[in-house]
Amino acid sequence: MAIRQRQSRRPAVGRLLLPALLLCWCCRAAPERLRYTIPEELDRGSLVGPLARDLGLSPAELPARKLRLSAAKQYFTVSGENGNLYVSERLDREEMCGKSASCSVSFEAVVQNPLNVFHIDVAIQDVNDNFPSFPQDSFQLEINELTSPGTRFPLGTAEDADVGSNSLQSYKLEANEYFAVEVKESKDGSKFAELVLRRALDREREQSLRLVLTAVDGGDPPRSGTAQLCINVTDANDNAPVFAQERYRVSLRENALPGSTVLNVSASDADAGSNSRITYGFGKMPPKVLQKFVVDGESGRITLQEALDFEDTRSYTLLVEARDGGGLLAHCEVEVEVLDVNDNAPEITVLSVSSPVPEDAPAGTVVALLNVKDPDSGENGQMWCELLGEAPLSLVASSGGSYKVVTASALDREQASEHRMTVVARDRGSPALSSSTALVLEVSDVNDNAPVFEEAAYSSYVEENNAVGALVLHVSARDADTGSNGRVRYSIEGSSPGSAPSVSVESQSGAVYAQRSFDYEQCREFAVVVRAQDGGEPARSSTATVRVFVLDSNDNAPQVLWPAVATGTNTGLSSAAAPFEMVPRSAEAGYLVAKVVAVDADAGRNAWLSYELVQASEPALFLVRLHSGEVRTARAVSEKDAAKQRLVAVVKDHGQPALSATATLQVVLAETLQEALPELSERAAGADSAAELQFSLVLALALLSALFLLSVALAVLARGRRGGPPAVLHCLGVQRFSGAGAGAAFPADFCEGTLPYSYNLCVAPGRAVAEASWPPLLVPSLPAAELLGGEQSLPTGESPAEPNEPQVYEGIGTADLCVYMKE
Repeated sequence: MAIRQRQSRRPAVGRLLLPALLLCWCCRAAPERLRYTIPEELDRGSLVGPLARDLGLSPAELPARKLRLSAAKQYFTVSGENGNLYVSERLDREEMCGKSASCSVSFEAVVQNPLNVFHIDVAIQDVNDNFPSFPQDSFQLEINELTSPGTRFPLGTAEDADVGSNSLQSYKLEANEYFAVEVKESKDGSKFAELVLRRALDREREQSLRLVLTAVDGGDPPRSGTAQLCINVTDANDNAPVFAQERYRVSLRENALPGSTVLNVSASDADAGSNSRITYGFGKMPPKVLQKFVVDGESGRITLQEALDFEDTRSYTLLVEARDGGGLLAHCEVEVEVLDVNDNAPEITVLSVSSPVPEDAPAGTVVALLNVKDPDSGENGQMWCELLGEAPLSLVASSGGSYKVVTASALDREQASEHRMTVVARDRGSPALSSSTALVLEVSDVNDNAPVFEEAAYSSYVEENNAVGALVLHVSARDADTGSNGRVRYSIEGSSPGSAPSVSVESQSGAVYAQRSFDYEQCREFAVVVRAQDGGEPARSSTATVRVFVLDSNDNAPQVLWPAVATGTNTGLSSAAAPFEMVPRSAEAGYLVAKVVAVDADAGRNAWLSYELVQASEPALFLVRLHSGEVRTARAVSEKDAAKQRLVAVVKDHGQPALSATATLQVVLAETLQEALPELSERAAGADSAAELQFSLVLALALLSALFLLSVALAVLARGRRGGPPAVLHCLGVQRFSGAGAGAAFPADFCEGTLPYSYNLCVAPGRAVAEASWPPLLVPSLPAAELLGGEQSLPTGESPAEPNEPQVYEGIGTADLCVYMKE
């Protein structure tokens, strides 16, 4: 069972305070370093400790928090069900930590949502699972018989892989009368045996000895190892070699090249001859040390044989022997200290990366966890890290060489969809070493941008009478977001009154189509609002105004207002009571007979009207002005001309193709109405009785009106000489042609103000004309010179009517009404 330890504990101060203290202690435990202690050699699956509980995590939180371990070698595993820490493979303390007094495995526990890291230390306790052992099974010693009692002979060190109380503790020697064994402790704490001569030897009595040396550790139960001592007694050589120093110390940089000289040892012997010849060698040492160094037997020079590594071994103790020709030995120790050099660059380990990160992540969000280590020591092992790149990220140091990469400011995927950065770690050695690793952080999109139209307002011109479903224009909006957040759909948001069903928009392409055929005369322009909306949640949208202008086409023929066109339901009136004009036979060339008045509902060139005489009883007698529609005499009227003249004029517009209408005008050549009556009677001979009666009434009324007006005219002339017109003359107010009686025919969309002329009609008080018996007569309120002479002219500085405005031309008729013209 694992034994858990804490870095900080607080004693209980009372049974009532114990639950509160335990709660605080558990809450504080999570951010501290957790320590567990287990013995080595545990079976796989053995429990180390309740890691999740010590981190403050409940079993219900484990699936969401995703507790896992981060280590270079996975000695342990964590259960996903209960969060307990278990051994994943056999642990051999001697293999993991060697002779180190303490042995532990450090790793990090990482949890998600939110991301955090915890440092775990598991101490591995030693068990007495190794026997002490000698480097060799037997030791060969040659000791001169003259060796004095008390002389010591080093036997070397037995090796025990265990540490602490389980390591080597003592040596025992088989019982004999000459030798004893004593235990010595070296500077590094290891225990070695020295053979002590307690009694002088006698080669003649005993030439050799066979003794068993036993090394015993301190375990429970103790373990031991043995080696055999073979001691040969030699002849007298009474002077042993003597080293210049009993202990040598030397420092060597770890980057020293193999073959470098460590130092020279020297020893002297007072004997002469072969007994004074000294050879050098190493005593009993571990094979690892013997691989690193070599000593020259003649000179005593110690040379480096393999490269050193400060991170592996920081010091070596060499046992050097000097042997003379008589077999006497001397020993000294050489302590080699390995000096660290900056030969290891920092190591960067990426523990976790949270990618992609939403672009609305707040500043300070942890996006990656790093661990940086440098096996060097001192300043060579001191490190500092930095983050290179333009990314809005920063590096925050944590405990145990860990670093957090956090957002320093708001992210914007539209500016950068991913951030590439480099983490650089440098030590403080000289020269400094560094290492780097690249991190790529992707930024996920959120719906933070509304669609933007390419234009704030769109305009389109469409010919009227278009086909239903015709393309009007395309609108386009772009959304800087991606995926569904950037997928734009279009819809009609609103429109001007009466235009709601006029157009529709295709939701994906933004194509605007006409939903009906447009009529310029009914609607010349309209506007709709198109909305572009993305597919985000919540959705964002924007609008643009689409203004559609309808272009005119020549789809309306001119309409003749005067002379009035006979209706098909009153043919009798058409023939008997058709309007006529009376022209005196004394009329000269240019006499104004009448004026054809017509309008066109179209605009521009489609509404420009021209007049032409296409049929006449006497073609040479009359002419029609091209633009004004005035019917005038082309020459003077003669007695040979027929009394009744029939004129047919055609009115054409300037559209492509041109449309036209015809107007028929009856002219009677007579000086007075009495002269015209016979002609009119003959005109009415073929009419039915009702038409004749109506026509007779009209003629009688006209005759009476003419007599009355003649009287009024004479009175006016007589009164005018005395300073003004008579007060008995009443003139009607100015009114537009559109305000005429019901007999005038107007187009459905004809608005007031179309005709540019005003009329003043003078009638006798108390007289009325039946609407059905006579059509309204229209007289322009113009100067006499313009009425009687030529085509209509515009005032100086005035331009012709706008091309898009309907063009209207009027005519004048003569009957039994007189015209009062103002100069």
